[in-house]
Amino acid sequence: MITSLQEFSRPFFIGVAGTGMSALAQYLQGIGMQVYGSDRQFSNNQGQSIRLQLTEAGIHCFPQDGSGMNNGIDLVVVSTAIESSVPEVKMAQDRGIPIIHRATLLAIIAASKKTIAVAGTSGKSTTAAMLFDIMELGGFEPSIISGAGLTRIIQQGKIGNAVVGKGDWLVIEADESDGSIVQYHPEIGLLLNIDKDHDEISTLLSLFSQFRSQSHHFVVNQTHPIAASLSVEPARDFRVANASPQSGSAGYIANDFFQRGLQIQFSINGEPFFIEQVGKHNMENALAATAVAHQIGIPLSIAAKALSQYQGIYRRHQILGHKNGIWVIDDYAHNPAKCAAAITACQPVASKVVAWFQPHGYKPTRFLRHDFVQAIAAALRPQDEIWMSEIYYAGGTAVKDISAADLISDLRDLGVHANFVEDRNLFLAAVRPSLQSDCVLLLMGARDPSLEQFANSVYNQL
Repeated sequence: MITSLQEFSRPFFIGVAGTGMSALAQYLQGIGMQVYGSDRQFSNNQGQSIRLQLTEAGIHCFPQDGSGMNNGIDLVVVSTAIESSVPEVKMAQDRGIPIIHRATLLAIIAASKKTIAVAGTSGKSTTAAMLFDIMELGGFEPSIISGAGLTRIIQQGKIGNAVVGKGDWLVIEADESDGSIVQYHPEIGLLLNIDKDHDEISTLLSLFSQFRSQSHHFVVNQTHPIAASLSVEPARDFRVANASPQSGSAGYIANDFFQRGLQIQFSINGEPFFIEQVGKHNMENALAATAVAHQIGIPLSIAAKALSQYQGIYRRHQILGHKNGIWVIDDYAHNPAKCAAAITACQPVASKVVAWFQPHGYKPTRFLRHDFVQAIAAALRPQDEIWMSEIYYAGGTAVKDISAADLISDLRDLGVHANFVEDRNLFLAAVRPSLQSDCVLLLMGARDPSLEQFANSVYNQL
């Protein structure tokens, strides 16, 4: 069983084009290993952009047909999505090459550094990126392994979801969706929130409780009552002033939130912050990053300066442009809390929000049906609209006993302006009569790798 980075030097990633896998591959290449990888996209002559980016980083990429499994490979890395029938898996088994899960490898990497693990059902990627930027400006030269590319790094022609710094600190996301969060033992564990997503609250609490017990220091968002129940050291915690009657004492408090268009401003312990982002949820993300940064020795003023320059991350309220009086925004929102936050954050930008959502997975949509309906209905103003296209199906043996049309029917029963367009390619034609000058067209969805292309297509044809 592989337990340290010293036990291998030529790893092979199956599914290397995936967000989580590509980040780990780049990190290992960045610390001096020779990394190889394959992806089914490459077999179909797709994914050539990310293949080029990986190749430019020094990673050797191959179709997912076994052709890249040379005799020097000493470790194979898989994710939950990789079937045992994949040629590289069979070859590794035949040769006796160790096979480990992506999350196990991340835990091994995390154990090699002073790690800050960002946890919660929403905001992990954004908070990790904000914290990384603050630590960089603070002179810490940190590393990051993220679930989304940082815009400023993407602008350098890179994927942007992994950076190897010279310093001792590493920022990672601790994922609860697959239970891998319990594998980490970070120097600082950061808990942003706990909302129903993937599992019931009771299951999530159990996972986050174990994460807390394995963190040397634990920092909690007191604004969320369920998360606040896991507080260990209130002086390390943070909260938004007057957000919840249940909020306890905290060492870091945000006040005076105000959003003007696409910029938010607020103060943390008296220090003013101005960020080119939208929504109260991004104030909470910034507050979380600032609290942790301050605890490792970075002044609040440095955090404020770093965040004034923050450029965001891939598909998190990513502004595609402004055309014919309409802002088009692409967002990764995919659970009830995230969808509601995304919609609410757009409302100060324009007098009307038209939101489109593509749910992913039949089981998750069935599990969260009531929560989606209630959260979206509560977020929309009378003039706003919600549109949905059919659930994204990634393959497998899912029982297709629910449709996005069922959620739309539930929303209509609540008096919401809700519409269903089964084929998303017909969405723009259908929604045109609803669009107006001074409007936001918000496109939401996750997991489907073609969503970026879809969003750009909508904007280009607007």
